[in-house]
This record gives sequence, structure tokens and C-alpha cells, in this order.
Amino acid sequence: MTNTPNQSPEQEGSTPTRTKATQTPYDYYQLIQLLEERGKTVYSPHFKVDEIDWPVVLKLLAYFLRDEPVAADEGIDLHKGILLTGKIGCGKTSLINLMRALCAEAYRPHIVSCRDISFEFGRIGFDIIGRYGNNAFFPYSSIPKVHCFDDLGLETNMNFWGNNCNVMAEILLSRYDLLISNKMLTHVTTNLNSQELEDLYGNRLRSRMRAMFNLIAFDQSTTDKRR
Repeated sequence: MTNTPNQSPEQEGSTPTRTKATQTPYDYYQLIQLLEERGKTVYSPHFKVDEIDWPVVLKLLAYFLRDEPVAADEGIDLHKGILLTGKIGCGKTSLINLMRALCAEAYRPHIVSCRDISFEFGRIGFDIIGRYGNNAFFPYSSIPKVHCFDDLGLETNMNFWGNNCNVMAEILLSRYDLLISNKMLTHVTTNLNSQELEDLYGNRLRSRMRAMFNLIAFDQSTTDKRR
């Protein structure tokens, strides 16, 4: 099937965010409609995928469906994870959650709050780094678990018996090594820009994040979906 995505949305089977025809088995315009319907069921009868967000949704769909031709056209590397950034309330977490229903189990991310991880560190200590790092494999296998760390940058550095630790930095550094050795994929949502992330986590992690993630950013004009 050939999609010609930059037609108007009224044209059946079109996807309104790209210009050149691409061989793909998927109808992206129909998939956006299906996402809206599922969003209405999961979140609110008023859930809607705004037109301004279609470029973001297209990239996420191509990634989670492992649609290689469309992903290549969109500059998405399927061997990396996703760094999804945008202002508060733009729908980052909701979209990642909706994508879970569309992707194969091996690529289905477990979404966990960075704040919750930091609180867990304060309660149980350094074992939490292993839980999301070196031990993040399915039982009795070498298959890595895909995690999506939600709201990176909003967590608090916690103490455990007087030991202070930037828990998310350590987890991400560990998962970078596991990306290299075991193809472990990691996803992140954040309200922060690249400079703010570097200020929080340092240049060492930021340089590794370039190798770990496809950066997908919401338009600054996108609406607050919580209203």
C-alpha cells in the first residue's frame, strides 16, 4: 500500500504530515482516528488528537509499529528509544500509553514515574538502580525490558542512609551500556529542553542520550490537554 501523506485529512487513507509517497501497510490517518477513539475510552470523551500534534503522532506510530520506510522518512532510528519532550499538559504520557496497545509485546514500554523511582530509592536504596538497569530483563531470559521513564527532571535527589544519589542519571547511564551490549531500549518523557537536562544530569549523560534517543518534540503552540 502506498500512502501519500500530505494530502488533506478529508482524503481517505491519507496522512496529513508528510509529502512523498511511501510504501507502508498502514493507513496513518485511520490510525490517528483509532487513537482518538481509544483516547476517548481511556481518558475522556473529549480526547482529541489535535492537528498541530499530527507530526509527533506520526513519528510515534511509525516507531512503535516498527514501520521502517516511514520511520526512515521521518528520521527515526528504530534501534534507539524515544525522548519525547513538550510543555506541561501537552499529552506526552497519554500518547505513549496509547501506543502500548499498538506495538508488539517485545517493544511495549512499561511506564514508570521518575518521582516514584526517586522515592523508591529513599526507601530501599541502591537496589532500585539495578531493578531498572542491569536486572531489567524478562525472567530466565536475555530479553531486555523496555521502560519509559515519565517526567524526567521532576524527581528529587534522595538520600539513603546518608548517601545522596542522582538516581535517574545512574539508571540512564546503566541502560546506555545495556543498549550497546544488549540492545536495551529506553524511552523518556520530559518537560525540559536539552540545556536544562544537561544542567541537571551533566554533559556525560547528555552525550550518551544522543546515542540512546530519537528526539521528538511537541510544537510550542500545542494546547494544554488538561483544560
